[in-house]
Amino acid sequence: MLFTVLLFVIVLAGSLLLFNVFGAASGGAEAEKVRDRLLGRPAAKKSKKGKKGEPEGEPALMKSDEPQTSLAVKVLKRLELAERVQGMIDRAGLRWTASGLVQTALFLGLLSFNFVYFLLPPPLDNFALLAALAAFAVPFLYVQSQANRRMRRFEEQFPDSLEFIARSMRAGHAFSVSLEMIHREFAEPLAGEYRRTFDEQNLGLPLDLALQNLAKRVPLLEVQFFVSAVLLQKRTGGNLAELLDKLAYLIRERFKLRGRIRALSAHGKLTATALTCIPMAVAVLMFMSNPDYISFFIRDEMGHIMAGFCIGLQIIGYLVMKKIVSIEV
Repeated sequence: MLFTVLLFVIVLAGSLLLFNVFGAASGGAEAEKVRDRLLGRPAAKKSKKGKKGEPEGEPALMKSDEPQTSLAVKVLKRLELAERVQGMIDRAGLRWTASGLVQTALFLGLLSFNFVYFLLPPPLDNFALLAALAAFAVPFLYVQSQANRRMRRFEEQFPDSLEFIARSMRAGHAFSVSLEMIHREFAEPLAGEYRRTFDEQNLGLPLDLALQNLAKRVPLLEVQFFVSAVLLQKRTGGNLAELLDKLAYLIRERFKLRGRIRALSAHGKLTATALTCIPMAVAVLMFMSNPDYISFFIRDEMGHIMAGFCIGLQIIGYLVMKKIVSIEV
Protein backbone atom coordinates (compact mmCIF):
# COMPACT_ATOMS: atom_id res chain seq x y z
CA MET A 1 0.00 0.00 0.00
CA LEU A 2 2.85 2.37 0.85
CA PHE A 3 4.51 1.63 -2.48
CA THR A 4 1.25 2.36 -4.34
CA VAL A 5 0.81 5.72 -2.60
CA LEU A 6 4.44 6.63 -3.26
CA LEU A 7 4.09 5.70 -6.93
CA PHE A 8 0.91 7.76 -7.16
CA VAL A 9 2.69 10.81 -5.70
CA ILE A 10 5.59 10.41 -8.15
CA VAL A 11 3.33 10.06 -11.18
CA LEU A 12 1.18 12.98 -10.03
CA ALA A 13 4.27 15.17 -9.61
CA GLY A 14 5.40 14.20 -13.09
CA SER A 15 1.97 15.04 -14.47
CA LEU A 16 2.04 18.47 -12.81
CA LEU A 17 5.50 19.09 -14.22
CA LEU A 18 4.31 18.12 -17.69
CA PHE A 19 1.28 20.36 -17.28
CA ASN A 20 3.42 23.34 -16.33
CA VAL A 21 5.84 22.71 -19.17
CA PHE A 22 2.96 22.42 -21.63
CA GLY A 23 1.39 25.65 -20.41
CA ALA A 24 4.50 27.81 -20.11
CA ALA A 25 7.10 26.20 -22.35
CA SER A 26 7.29 29.23 -24.59
CA GLY A 27 6.24 31.91 -22.13
CA GLY A 28 9.76 33.30 -22.01
CA ALA A 29 9.07 35.61 -24.92
CA GLU A 30 6.39 37.49 -23.01
CA ALA A 31 8.57 37.68 -19.92
CA GLU A 32 11.40 39.04 -22.05
CA LYS A 33 9.14 41.81 -23.38
CA VAL A 34 8.21 42.86 -19.84
CA ARG A 35 11.87 42.76 -18.80
CA ASP A 36 12.84 44.97 -21.78
CA ARG A 37 10.20 47.54 -20.85
CA LEU A 38 11.33 47.68 -17.22
CA LEU A 39 15.00 48.04 -18.16
CA GLY A 40 14.33 50.49 -20.99
CA ARG A 41 15.90 48.30 -23.66
CA PRO A 42 14.64 48.56 -27.26
CA ALA A 43 12.46 45.66 -28.29
CA ALA A 44 13.61 43.55 -31.20
CA LYS A 45 11.35 43.62 -34.23
CA LYS A 46 10.68 40.14 -35.50
CA SER A 47 7.85 40.38 -37.97
CA LYS A 48 7.50 38.24 -41.05
CA LYS A 49 7.20 40.13 -44.32
CA GLY A 50 5.17 39.26 -47.33
CA LYS A 51 6.16 39.53 -50.96
CA LYS A 52 5.85 43.32 -51.00
CA GLY A 53 7.40 43.88 -47.59
CA GLU A 54 4.09 44.08 -45.75
CA PRO A 55 3.47 42.16 -42.54
CA GLU A 56 1.42 39.02 -42.89
CA GLY A 57 -2.11 38.93 -41.60
CA GLU A 58 -4.82 41.56 -41.33
CA PRO A 59 -4.88 44.17 -38.56
CA ALA A 60 -7.53 43.54 -35.94
CA LEU A 61 -9.17 46.06 -33.63
CA MET A 62 -9.50 43.61 -30.76
CA LYS A 63 -6.86 40.95 -30.20
CA SER A 64 -6.62 38.26 -27.60
CA ASP A 65 -4.28 38.79 -24.66
CA GLU A 66 -3.22 35.15 -24.93
CA PRO A 67 0.50 34.67 -25.74
CA GLN A 68 0.71 33.36 -29.30
CA THR A 69 3.98 31.59 -28.51
CA SER A 70 2.38 29.19 -26.03
CA LEU A 71 2.78 25.54 -26.90
CA ALA A 72 -0.93 24.94 -26.31
CA VAL A 73 -1.83 27.69 -28.80
CA LYS A 74 0.51 26.21 -31.40
CA VAL A 75 -1.03 22.75 -30.99
CA LEU A 76 -4.57 24.14 -31.28
CA LYS A 77 -3.66 26.10 -34.39
CA ARG A 78 -1.99 23.06 -35.92
CA LEU A 79 -5.20 21.07 -35.34
CA GLU A 80 -7.29 24.05 -36.55
CA LEU A 81 -9.21 24.11 -33.27
CA ALA A 82 -8.05 27.42 -31.76
CA GLU A 83 -10.77 29.59 -33.29
CA ARG A 84 -13.48 27.02 -32.58
CA VAL A 85 -12.53 26.65 -28.90
CA GLN A 86 -12.12 30.40 -28.43
CA GLY A 87 -15.47 31.01 -30.13
CA MET A 88 -17.15 28.62 -27.71
CA ILE A 89 -15.55 30.49 -24.79
CA ASP A 90 -16.69 33.85 -26.20
CA ARG A 91 -20.26 32.58 -26.57
CA ALA A 92 -20.16 31.51 -22.94
CA GLY A 93 -19.10 35.00 -21.88
CA LEU A 94 -16.08 33.71 -19.93
CA ARG A 95 -12.75 35.51 -19.65
CA TRP A 96 -10.77 32.38 -20.46
CA THR A 97 -8.35 31.48 -23.19
CA ALA A 98 -8.36 28.46 -25.46
CA SER A 99 -4.98 27.24 -24.21
CA GLY A 100 -6.04 27.70 -20.57
CA LEU A 101 -9.16 25.60 -21.15
CA VAL A 102 -7.18 22.82 -22.81
CA GLN A 103 -4.53 22.86 -20.07
CA THR A 104 -7.21 22.62 -17.37
CA ALA A 105 -8.82 19.69 -19.17
CA LEU A 106 -5.46 17.92 -19.49
CA PHE A 107 -4.72 18.46 -15.80
CA LEU A 108 -8.08 17.03 -14.73
CA GLY A 109 -7.61 14.07 -17.07
CA LEU A 110 -4.13 13.27 -15.72
CA LEU A 111 -5.29 13.67 -12.13
CA SER A 112 -8.29 11.36 -12.63
CA PHE A 113 -6.22 8.73 -14.41
CA ASN A 114 -3.59 8.65 -11.67
CA PHE A 115 -6.18 8.53 -8.90
CA VAL A 116 -8.21 5.67 -10.42
CA TYR A 117 -5.21 3.65 -11.62
CA PHE A 118 -3.05 3.84 -8.50
CA LEU A 119 -5.43 4.26 -5.56
CA LEU A 120 -8.53 2.23 -6.42
CA PRO A 121 -8.71 -1.58 -5.99
CA PRO A 122 -7.88 -3.86 -8.97
CA PRO A 123 -11.33 -4.32 -10.54
CA LEU A 124 -11.85 -0.57 -10.73
CA ASP A 125 -8.40 0.43 -11.99
CA ASN A 126 -9.41 -0.81 -15.45
CA PHE A 127 -11.63 2.26 -15.77
CA ALA A 128 -8.71 4.69 -15.41
CA LEU A 129 -8.73 5.67 -19.08
CA LEU A 130 -12.50 6.11 -19.06
CA ALA A 131 -12.27 8.31 -15.95
CA ALA A 132 -9.52 10.38 -17.60
CA LEU A 133 -11.62 10.95 -20.72
CA ALA A 134 -14.64 11.90 -18.62
CA ALA A 135 -12.61 14.36 -16.53
CA PHE A 136 -11.04 15.81 -19.70
CA ALA A 137 -14.50 16.52 -21.11
CA VAL A 138 -15.83 18.23 -17.96
CA PRO A 139 -14.39 21.75 -18.68
CA PHE A 140 -15.63 21.66 -22.27
CA LEU A 141 -19.09 20.52 -21.18
CA TYR A 142 -19.22 23.33 -18.61
CA VAL A 143 -18.26 25.95 -21.21
CA GLN A 144 -20.78 24.55 -23.69
CA SER A 145 -23.56 24.61 -21.09
CA GLN A 146 -22.73 28.21 -20.19
CA ALA A 147 -22.70 29.13 -23.89
CA ASN A 148 -26.11 27.52 -24.47
CA ARG A 149 -27.57 29.29 -21.43
CA ARG A 150 -26.17 32.64 -22.53
CA MET A 151 -27.46 32.19 -26.10
CA ARG A 152 -30.95 31.40 -24.76
CA ARG A 153 -30.95 34.64 -22.73
CA PHE A 154 -29.77 36.56 -25.80
CA GLU A 155 -32.50 34.98 -27.90
CA GLU A 156 -35.19 36.01 -25.41
CA GLN A 157 -34.05 39.65 -25.42
CA PHE A 158 -33.39 39.92 -29.15
CA PRO A 159 -36.93 40.80 -30.45
CA ASP A 160 -37.23 43.61 -27.89
CA SER A 161 -33.90 45.03 -29.04
CA LEU A 162 -35.08 45.09 -32.67
CA GLU A 163 -38.20 47.03 -31.69
CA PHE A 164 -36.03 49.38 -29.61
CA ILE A 165 -33.80 50.09 -32.63
CA ALA A 166 -36.89 50.72 -34.79
CA ARG A 167 -38.37 53.18 -32.26
CA SER A 168 -35.08 55.03 -31.80
CA MET A 169 -34.65 55.38 -35.58
CA ARG A 170 -38.18 56.77 -35.88
CA ALA A 171 -37.23 59.29 -33.17
CA GLY A 172 -34.38 60.53 -35.39
CA HIS A 173 -31.35 58.61 -34.09
CA ALA A 174 -28.84 56.98 -36.40
CA PHE A 175 -28.51 53.21 -36.55
CA SER A 176 -25.07 53.23 -34.88
CA VAL A 177 -26.36 55.45 -32.07
CA SER A 178 -29.23 53.01 -31.51
CA LEU A 179 -26.69 50.23 -31.01
CA GLU A 180 -24.97 52.26 -28.27
CA MET A 181 -28.29 53.05 -26.56
CA ILE A 182 -29.06 49.32 -26.27
CA HIS A 183 -26.03 48.97 -24.00
CA ARG A 184 -27.64 51.33 -21.47
CA GLU A 185 -31.22 50.08 -21.77
CA PHE A 186 -30.79 46.29 -21.84
CA ALA A 187 -29.07 43.72 -19.65
CA GLU A 188 -26.38 41.19 -20.44
CA PRO A 189 -25.63 39.32 -22.62
CA LEU A 190 -27.40 41.36 -25.30
CA ALA A 191 -26.02 44.69 -24.06
CA GLY A 192 -22.41 43.50 -24.18
CA GLU A 193 -22.65 42.09 -27.70
CA TYR A 194 -24.26 45.25 -29.09
CA ARG A 195 -21.72 47.39 -27.23
CA ARG A 196 -18.86 45.44 -28.79
CA THR A 197 -20.40 45.88 -32.24
CA PHE A 198 -20.73 49.63 -31.67
CA ASP A 199 -17.14 49.89 -30.41
CA GLU A 200 -15.81 48.08 -33.48
CA GLN A 201 -17.75 50.37 -35.78
CA ASN A 202 -16.80 53.46 -33.77
CA LEU A 203 -13.10 52.57 -33.91
CA GLY A 204 -13.11 52.48 -37.70
CA LEU A 205 -14.29 49.03 -38.70
CA PRO A 206 -16.90 49.16 -41.50
CA LEU A 207 -20.44 48.53 -40.36
CA ASP A 208 -20.71 45.49 -42.63
CA LEU A 209 -17.75 43.78 -40.95
CA ALA A 210 -18.91 44.77 -37.46
CA LEU A 211 -22.33 43.18 -38.04
CA GLN A 212 -20.75 40.10 -39.58
CA ASN A 213 -18.57 39.75 -36.47
CA LEU A 214 -21.74 39.92 -34.37
CA ALA A 215 -23.22 37.08 -36.43
CA LYS A 216 -20.06 35.02 -35.87
CA ARG A 217 -20.03 35.61 -32.11
CA VAL A 218 -23.77 34.86 -31.78
CA PRO A 219 -24.52 31.96 -34.17
CA LEU A 220 -28.30 32.28 -34.06
CA LEU A 221 -30.58 32.22 -37.07
CA GLU A 222 -32.38 35.34 -35.80
CA VAL A 223 -29.12 37.30 -35.75
CA GLN A 224 -28.40 36.14 -39.30
CA PHE A 225 -31.80 37.53 -40.34
CA PHE A 226 -31.03 40.84 -38.63
CA VAL A 227 -27.60 41.24 -40.22
CA SER A 228 -28.88 40.28 -43.67
CA ALA A 229 -31.77 42.75 -43.38
CA VAL A 230 -29.52 45.65 -42.34
CA LEU A 231 -26.93 44.96 -45.04
CA LEU A 232 -29.64 44.58 -47.70
CA GLN A 233 -31.29 47.83 -46.65
CA LYS A 234 -27.92 49.57 -46.75
CA ARG A 235 -27.41 48.53 -50.38
CA THR A 236 -30.94 48.93 -51.74
CA GLY A 237 -32.55 51.48 -49.39
CA GLY A 238 -35.96 51.35 -47.76
CA ASN A 239 -37.58 51.79 -44.37
CA LEU A 240 -35.30 49.96 -41.94
CA ALA A 241 -37.51 50.69 -38.91
CA GLU A 242 -40.52 48.99 -40.51
CA LEU A 243 -38.34 46.09 -41.61
CA LEU A 244 -37.04 45.54 -38.05
CA ASP A 245 -40.59 45.64 -36.65
CA LYS A 246 -41.67 42.90 -39.06
CA LEU A 247 -38.55 40.89 -38.25
CA ALA A 248 -39.29 41.14 -34.51
CA TYR A 249 -42.85 39.92 -35.14
CA LEU A 250 -41.55 37.02 -37.24
CA ILE A 251 -39.07 36.00 -34.52
CA ARG A 252 -41.80 36.04 -31.84
CA GLU A 253 -44.06 33.87 -33.99
CA ARG A 254 -41.16 31.50 -34.49
CA PHE A 255 -40.71 31.29 -30.71
CA LYS A 256 -44.41 30.41 -30.30
CA LEU A 257 -44.15 27.63 -32.90
CA ARG A 258 -41.01 26.29 -31.24
CA GLY A 259 -42.79 26.21 -27.87
CA ARG A 260 -45.65 24.20 -29.32
CA ILE A 261 -43.23 21.71 -30.86
CA ARG A 262 -41.38 21.35 -27.56
CA ALA A 263 -44.65 20.63 -25.78
CA LEU A 264 -45.61 17.97 -28.34
CA SER A 265 -42.18 16.32 -28.31
CA ALA A 266 -41.80 16.33 -24.50
CA HIS A 267 -43.32 12.83 -24.23
CA GLY A 268 -40.81 11.44 -26.73
CA LYS A 269 -37.87 13.02 -24.91
CA LEU A 270 -39.07 11.62 -21.57
CA THR A 271 -39.42 8.16 -23.13
CA ALA A 272 -35.91 8.32 -24.58
CA THR A 273 -34.48 9.33 -21.20
CA ALA A 274 -36.34 6.55 -19.38
CA LEU A 275 -35.27 3.87 -21.86
CA THR A 276 -31.66 5.02 -21.51
CA CYS A 277 -31.66 5.08 -17.71
CA ILE A 278 -33.41 1.72 -17.16
CA PRO A 279 -30.40 -0.47 -18.18
CA MET A 280 -28.05 1.57 -16.00
CA ALA A 281 -30.39 1.30 -13.03
CA VAL A 282 -30.71 -2.47 -13.52
CA ALA A 283 -26.92 -2.81 -13.67
CA VAL A 284 -26.51 -0.88 -10.40
CA LEU A 285 -29.18 -2.98 -8.67
CA MET A 286 -27.59 -6.22 -9.90
CA PHE A 287 -24.18 -5.07 -8.67
CA MET A 288 -25.63 -4.35 -5.21
CA SER A 289 -27.70 -7.53 -4.93
CA ASN A 290 -25.45 -10.08 -6.68
CA PRO A 291 -21.88 -8.77 -7.17
CA ASP A 292 -20.52 -12.16 -8.24
CA TYR A 293 -22.93 -12.30 -11.17
CA ILE A 294 -22.16 -8.79 -12.44
CA SER A 295 -18.40 -9.01 -11.81
CA PHE A 296 -18.11 -11.04 -15.05
CA PHE A 297 -18.35 -7.78 -16.99
CA ILE A 298 -15.50 -6.24 -14.94
CA ARG A 299 -12.95 -9.04 -14.55
CA ASP A 300 -13.32 -11.15 -17.69
CA GLU A 301 -11.98 -9.95 -21.04
CA MET A 302 -15.05 -11.21 -22.89
CA GLY A 303 -17.18 -9.34 -20.34
CA HIS A 304 -15.35 -6.11 -21.23
CA ILE A 305 -16.17 -6.63 -24.91
CA MET A 306 -19.82 -7.39 -24.15
CA ALA A 307 -20.14 -4.39 -21.81
CA GLY A 308 -18.54 -2.05 -24.34
CA PHE A 309 -20.81 -3.40 -27.11
CA CYS A 310 -23.90 -2.86 -24.94
CA ILE A 311 -22.87 0.65 -23.95
CA GLY A 312 -22.24 1.52 -27.59
CA LEU A 313 -25.66 0.24 -28.65
CA GLN A 314 -27.26 2.15 -25.78
CA ILE A 315 -25.61 5.39 -26.87
CA ILE A 316 -26.61 4.83 -30.50
CA GLY A 317 -30.21 4.14 -29.45
CA TYR A 318 -30.34 7.33 -27.36
CA LEU A 319 -28.95 9.43 -30.22
CA VAL A 320 -31.45 7.96 -32.67
CA MET A 321 -34.38 8.65 -30.33
CA LYS A 322 -33.11 12.17 -29.68
CA LYS A 323 -32.83 12.79 -33.42
CA ILE A 324 -36.41 11.66 -33.92
CA VAL A 325 -37.90 14.02 -31.31
CA SER A 326 -35.63 16.99 -32.19
CA ILE A 327 -37.44 19.20 -34.71
CA GLU A 328 -35.74 22.32 -36.01
CA VAL A 329 -37.87 25.41 -36.61
